[in-house]
Amino acid sequence: MDIATLIVVGMVIATALVFDFTNGFHDTANAMATSIATGALKPKTAVLAAGALNLVGAFLSTEVAKTISGGIINEAQVSIGPEFIFAGLVGAIVWNLLTWLVGLPSSSSHALFGGLVGAVIVGAGVEGVNFAAVLTKVLIPALVSPVVAGLAAFCAVRLIFRIVRAMGEGRVETDFRHGQTVTACLVALSHGTNDAQKTMGIITLTLIAVGLQPSGSGPELWVVAVCGFAIALGTCMGGWRVIRTLGKGLTEISTPQGFAAEASSAATILVSSHLGFALSTTQVCSGSIIGSGLGKKGGQVSWNVAGRMLVAWLVTFPAAGVVGALACALAKTGLWGTIAVGVLAVLAAFIIVRLSHRNPVNSANVNESGEVKVNASSVAPQAA
Repeated sequence: MDIATLIVVGMVIATALVFDFTNGFHDTANAMATSIATGALKPKTAVLAAGALNLVGAFLSTEVAKTISGGIINEAQVSIGPEFIFAGLVGAIVWNLLTWLVGLPSSSSHALFGGLVGAVIVGAGVEGVNFAAVLTKVLIPALVSPVVAGLAAFCAVRLIFRIVRAMGEGRVETDFRHGQTVTACLVALSHGTNDAQKTMGIITLTLIAVGLQPSGSGPELWVVAVCGFAIALGTCMGGWRVIRTLGKGLTEISTPQGFAAEASSAATILVSSHLGFALSTTQVCSGSIIGSGLGKKGGQVSWNVAGRMLVAWLVTFPAAGVVGALACALAKTGLWGTIAVGVLAVLAAFIIVRLSHRNPVNSANVNESGEVKVNASSVAPQAA
């Protein structure tokens, strides 16, 4: 392996871990938004617990990682350079940061797959992508999983409120608040079994592409460890903007509804991880929250917020793909082109983070409102 390739491989691994970090803070809301919204867990306690359980979950399964490293890309049929993977990661990170800025719980998973597919098409041609695997392992689960989780949450809420009709409201809230602690932790654990593996798969794919691992092999232990720590660290940062949207923007939920939503999400994600489906935990949890809102008699769902989320879901894959494709067009020109992509990505991230300072969302104000807007008129130095 020449020096230039070694440098690019190092850049890919570092960028993959940055993506894993953004995945963590972007998707903290998946596990803890409902528990924070109902008061079952204090905000800072919730994100710390989610971070620890994401780390544990990363060690429980590698089926999703194998799907990415040996299924999505035809690395045995075409030559996949590490700079292609780097470009795909840049597309995913930029999209993650943009949707985090406006508080939209878009799919980090689809951003990753879209960026990777767009980069590989530009770098190696359409034959470099296994579209059958993309359809069966990514796109179909993306359509089915939120519906399944939503229906499960809807039925669970209806059943719960039938069972507790004779109980006092105060006792119901107290008992289910304790139950939510358990179900929220299960969602965080399941998130680690699915989302942390996606970065493991990307790093493994890179090592396979440069001949450091045999084709079809799974992630090595050091890859599992660093990816688990990266997503856990990102989770501990909070992702308060997306937590506000999921916890308060979609619907006002009680603790029984939060319990049902979290239990439905955890079950769906754990089953999918076992089957190797690289689904979007964001979509699963959003579907279950909508289902829990509809399941309560008189419950209301903000279809305006849900519509914005749906648009984000639909455009995430192609939007990240376009960014990944443009990045790859520059990166494949050589080492300096790859470095230029990295510099542009850092610049874009810096601008987005600076914009977020104008409308900070943190553990103190996360439950104040369901709408997150970028306010250009107020400037505050506090990080979101």
